[in-house]
Amino acid sequence: MKYRRILLKLSGESFMGDDSYGINYEAVRHFAEEIRSAVEMGVEVGVVIGGGNIFRGVKGAGKGFDRRQGDYMGMMATIINAMALETVLKEIGVNARTMTAMAIEGIGEKIYYKQAECYLKEGWVVIFGGGTGNPFFTTDSGAALRAVEINADLLLKGTRVDGVYTDDPEKNAEATKFNHLSYTEAYERNLRIMDLTAFTLCKENGMKLCIYNANVKGNLKKILLEEQIGTLLD
Repeated sequence: MKYRRILLKLSGESFMGDDSYGINYEAVRHFAEEIRSAVEMGVEVGVVIGGGNIFRGVKGAGKGFDRRQGDYMGMMATIINAMALETVLKEIGVNARTMTAMAIEGIGEKIYYKQAECYLKEGWVVIFGGGTGNPFFTTDSGAALRAVEINADLLLKGTRVDGVYTDDPEKNAEATKFNHLSYTEAYERNLRIMDLTAFTLCKENGMKLCIYNANVKGNLKKILLEEQIGTLLD
């Protein structure tokens, strides 16, 4: 199999489902089942989840919160989402463990890449909460960092669109999709795929990146079977 170990990045908003806020069980269940399909193929899976369904540091700063404190609040939101995913994964028979960028006794042990790799090799899904553990960094940067740390073969960013387009396909019906892009071409075209820090980290470390629609059942498995799903960057 081409991809023996992956890092899946999901947005916090994806956990809302049809709700306007918080965590929707059925939405989390969908992603848990997608992850289970990968585990059943023998793929080692790490996960990073955003926290935008609960709190965003940038929005908090706009409402008067100190940006640094707001970002830490956002990190806590990602840990709540990690706990939710861990719970549902265990419900459907998948071993999962939450590791956090800051030590929180009883919730998750502090992230250490060697220990994370041990869990992955044993077949556990490792959910990385707390972003990078530092303010001013997005969870995209956290995902890129964890993917590089665990030597993932592929970083997948799950979105609600089926890849990277020349323009926003939800606003421009004439936008065309890319099946494959180099990081250099994506940068020159100023395509907003990830924040620049995350983008650079992936590019400099040769991390393959796939942007795909994570809401479609079976898409993750199809990518692992090397079907043409989403947009691949390398």
